[in-house]
Amino acid sequence: MTKSLKWWQWETLAVTTGGYALYYIIRKNLSIAMPLLGEIGITKVQLGAFLTAGGIVYGAGRFLNGIVADRNSARKVMAAGLFICAGANILFGCSDFIASALGGAQSTAALVWTMGILWMLNQYFQGMGVGPCVKTLPKWFAPDELSTKQSLWNLSHSIGAGAVFALCGWLLIPLFHSWRLCFIVPAAIAIAGGVAVLALFKDSPEVVGLDSPGGLACKTGDAGDEGDGADYRSYVARWVFKNPRVWTIAIADFFVYTVRFAALDWGIVLLMETKGLSLAAATALCFVFEIAGGNAGMVVAGWATDRFFASRAHRTSVVCMLLAALAIGAFWLVPSSAPLAVKLVPFMLIGFAVYGPQALLGVATTQQATPRAAGVAGGFVGIFSYASTILSGLGFGYVAQRWGWNAAYATMFAAALAGAATLLFIWRAGCDARDI
Repeated sequence: MTKSLKWWQWETLAVTTGGYALYYIIRKNLSIAMPLLGEIGITKVQLGAFLTAGGIVYGAGRFLNGIVADRNSARKVMAAGLFICAGANILFGCSDFIASALGGAQSTAALVWTMGILWMLNQYFQGMGVGPCVKTLPKWFAPDELSTKQSLWNLSHSIGAGAVFALCGWLLIPLFHSWRLCFIVPAAIAIAGGVAVLALFKDSPEVVGLDSPGGLACKTGDAGDEGDGADYRSYVARWVFKNPRVWTIAIADFFVYTVRFAALDWGIVLLMETKGLSLAAATALCFVFEIAGGNAGMVVAGWATDRFFASRAHRTSVVCMLLAALAIGAFWLVPSSAPLAVKLVPFMLIGFAVYGPQALLGVATTQQATPRAAGVAGGFVGIFSYASTILSGLGFGYVAQRWGWNAAYATMFAAALAGAATLLFIWRAGCDARDI
């Protein structure tokens, strides 16, 4: 019996969501293994350098691999990325043996360099995960439901992060006290997932003999006068690099990620030092921020975009960033003596508000750059997203140390307002790149 379009749509959503979640289990495992890596002589400064450099390399990898995804089969690119990253993780798990063979008496220095190079390799090819998804979903879902479905796909971030936390933090480390297994076991799972991606991923409805969904009010097809034979570099230059709407989205995403990373990366310290929470309580609030607030925010924002904002993802994002500013202000004003629940609600609302734009600006990018250039456009915006660590990481820490936590809260508040204000410049834009 021939499977229906609806069946294939849900399979595609499941495969892309699960596939990208697998990238996370071989990307977020380093953070969980870090305490054990400290036991073998890797310093916190060196581990911090891995994370900082990794973020920069990942941003560049998203952009460059977005070009690869746009020019090739999304199925093959996504699977290849999983295989390469899994290989880098396996080698990372064996890096002490490799370093010992290479370094001799200088094995500690060799270990740092070996781990650093392998982690940068992993981070670069992690960029092969996003492009295939943002390229494929608009081909399978009509524009008036794309925001909802892409928000559901965005749950892959939390699914993957939660899975690797459970696998390494609650199973492998307690049972085996082994940092190596935190890289080798997730890598084995990712390899199996890569095989599944090759078997189940379908690049478009045409591959299975179906017509693409279309004929709806807000089309996301390739922009009119550029046919399939048009020069690709000229096409990308027009719809990405010379497209003021894509630049506007990229700048706005810088501020969205500044708020997200400031609340998430500094959350434990922020909660302990400004709200008087214990480490356990602060960790619980950060978990709620990500899992409950973030996931609910993505789903609700996607639904609201299609239901109330005529699929204009950038408009929903304006509302969300204004809500984020209000939530930051409310949390800032909560006294340290307040009950835990009073602290939990506004902090969770920050996650609820900021994860909506984190998902939806990917949809807005595809809408304004066209699906044909979606991979490159997503990578371009991603550079701005991860450049935000300059402000949310080093900048946020400097502000807090120099002027105190009130100034740090003010920085978050200002970033949320700046994100909303930036998107107001394209408020009147449609969700079809051809109306430029």
